Amino acid sequence: MPVKTKVASRKSARVPASPTGPLVTRAYGSTSATAPLGDLTIERRAPGPKDVLIDIQYCGVCHSDLHTARNEWKGTVYPCVPGHEMVGKVIAVGAKVKKFKVGQTVGVGCMLDSCRKCHGCKKGEEQYCDGPCTFSYNSPDPKHPTTPGTMTYGGYSTQITVDQDFVLSIPKGLDPAAAAPLLCAGITTYSPLHHWGVKKGQKVGIVGLGGLGHMGVKIARAMGAHVVLFTTSPNKVKDAKRLGAHEVVISKDPAAMNAHANSFDFILDTVSANHDLDAYLTLLKLDGAMCLVGAPEHPHPSPTVFNLIFKRRTLAGSLIGGIRETQEMLNFCGKHKIVSDIEIIPMQKINQAYERMLKNDVKYRFVIDMASLKR
Repeated sequence: MPVKTKVASRKSARVPASPTGPLVTRAYGSTSATAPLGDLTIERRAPGPKDVLIDIQYCGVCHSDLHTARNEWKGTVYPCVPGHEMVGKVIAVGAKVKKFKVGQTVGVGCMLDSCRKCHGCKKGEEQYCDGPCTFSYNSPDPKHPTTPGTMTYGGYSTQITVDQDFVLSIPKGLDPAAAAPLLCAGITTYSPLHHWGVKKGQKVGIVGLGGLGHMGVKIARAMGAHVVLFTTSPNKVKDAKRLGAHEVVISKDPAAMNAHANSFDFILDTVSANHDLDAYLTLLKLDGAMCLVGAPEHPHPSPTVFNLIFKRRTLAGSLIGGIRETQEMLNFCGKHKIVSDIEIIPMQKINQAYERMLKNDVKYRFVIDMASLKR
């Protein structure tokens, strides 16, 4: 069972300035690319002076978890404990922690630390850190309690210790389970919409209605854009409009696609399977931009250069968001009451959830109730 820090009261819930040894924590993970996820025991560091110890209550399930657990992107080191959409309660803080207090609901996303010195970090965009950057799982962990450099373990676990600078405050009023996917799916869609200045009156396309796409629809609508959802599935039309899309286009219909030629300010492509990008690039107006956030196992076919140069269109990519922007996104979602549409599962159903995710059989994000691992 996980080691719990004993505290006398919330005011005195601080830990010694020096770590006292590793905390043993229950987790769920994979031991090979072909093995199903199962029970594991892992070590977390005891909180140092600037650390926050979090009891994880909910963890979202991202397609990246599956890619990594099954080594589809290569480079996975086993055992692997996925999970980078964590929400929980602070149960202890280090002596120098000023940003958080015991009992507070907090979140942890895709990053646990960065170099803090490079150009990206100084801009508050730690996701573009030149290195070393410590990601939430399958990343060398310089702060591992016994073996520095051992890979990090993610949120499919009961507890995690995180530097206060990489912990996020969850706004009051947001359901903590439904807020968990905001830590990846939310910021992955918010960041490019924000970076490219989406605003009221603009025409914005969202490609794909999955875990990322449904968040893109909600956030773009809240920003005031005219939102058009592109999907290959006619059975998603009704749901897309429920989520906030003004229009839905079946992308397999050439006439429906051509009707929108040269009209979009911005298109956000969330699809995690390789596909033809030219079909969407031709829909951008002069100086329009299309941003890719889906990460397919196999490359997209190369787009035609003429679709870019004749309208000065931009084809770009975006990776999650920095800590400052992620907190901004959470506050935006708190203001507009935006959370993910979720299906809560016990930890023991994760392997079935992966198979269902491959079949697009989820609306729209699985979230693990970590109480199921603590029993």
